Amino acid sequence: MSFLAPILEAAAPSIIGGLVSGGANAILGGSNGTLTGALGANNVFNTGLEIQSMMAQDQLNLQSTVFDEAMNQQAENMREINTLNDVAMQQRKADDGITKKFIESITQ
Repeated sequence: MSFLAPILEAAAPSIIGGLVSGGANAILGGSNGTLTGALGANNVFNTGLEIQSMMAQDQLNLQSTVFDEAMNQQAENMREINTLNDVAMQQRKADDGITKKFIESITQ
């Protein structure tokens, strides 16, 4: 065994380096797998958030459309009410004119 001692002694740094490197690769390989899994889970989570955000935006768009339609209908109703009020005012003026003429015809 005495003739192996110098060879082992000379090869020790290479052997130790190989063992450390192999161990590190095994550890990092496992870490890379874990990291890949974590990134995949993160991507799934982010995709879920994006879908949730799109659904919320669709709901807001729908509410906005319904609100706009309601406001348009209310504006149309107000225009109709204003038109009816104008017609009623003109009718009152016409009635006042007729009443004045009637009173004038009685007093003559």
